[in-house]
Amino acid sequence: MSESAPESGSPAPESDPAAPAPLAVPRTPTGDAGVDAGLAHLAAADHLPTEGHLGVYEDVHRGLRDALDALDARPDPPAPAPR
Repeated sequence: MSESAPESGSPAPESDPAAPAPLAVPRTPTGDAGVDAGLAHLAAADHLPTEGHLGVYEDVHRGLRDALDALDARPDPPAPAPR
């Protein structure tokens, strides 16, 4: 049997409108490893049914929020010494 022939009784993945399908949304690298990893994690939603997307989006949102919080937590540069 050829690999492209679907098993009897089950629809081919291409013909199942409810099957997960990649959105092919381009992700441009930001240069920040943590942010880029979070954005790359969005690709996981391409392989999940719609009800699984929320968990991925929440996870990425949490990571991006943590990255922003880390920027706020950086110490201020030292003040110049008085002359």
